[in-house]
Amino acid sequence: MLGLICSGRLVQTNFEQVSETKLLFTVPDADDINHIVLFLVGTIPFPDNMAGAVYFSWPDPNAPPNWQFLGYIANSKPSAIFKISNLKKNDEFENQNLSIFGMGKISHVAQVGISVEPLAAVEQQAAALAVQQTNSFIEFAQKTLTNFVNYVSSFSVTQSQMLPNLTENYVPLSTIQTWYERFQRRLEQNPNFWKT
Repeated sequence: MLGLICSGRLVQTNFEQVSETKLLFTVPDADDINHIVLFLVGTIPFPDNMAGAVYFSWPDPNAPPNWQFLGYIANSKPSAIFKISNLKKNDEFENQNLSIFGMGKISHVAQVGISVEPLAAVEQQAAALAVQQTNSFIEFAQKTLTNFVNYVSSFSVTQSQMLPNLTENYVPLSTIQTWYERFQRRLEQNPNFWKT
């Protein structure tokens, strides 16, 4: 029914059926994998209005699997590429999906879990993940901007305190503050404005 490709490796079709609605791929030597591709092979489709929620568990020799939702595949979306190189280790984040595929033993290999669920619920979960990632980016950008403005402001001096230096260029702090405010406003209006 399913195939898994880890970049630079052969196709895996040897999943383990954990329950009636849960499948599990084991991925050895996962440290050097950047992307995975999960796809329907075309022989058995999902039941109508059902999809496969895709989860990933990064290897951690000191903790049980901790499942991170990546996205989904469905009859209408029979394949997907997921970037896993930027996923955090278990001890670096909180996750509510600790036991979705069973606690099991501590694993030294990565695992990809597929949970067959209603399509509408999986699409909603994927939309929530997209919003969360956007919010995370906005927060990162805002904190970066604030740090930059605070750093630059720490060097500010009044005009009477300035010592003449012909090799230095000076930018008024008000110019940086105006740029900061414009960037903030544009980020709030469209978090992806910087891509254009």
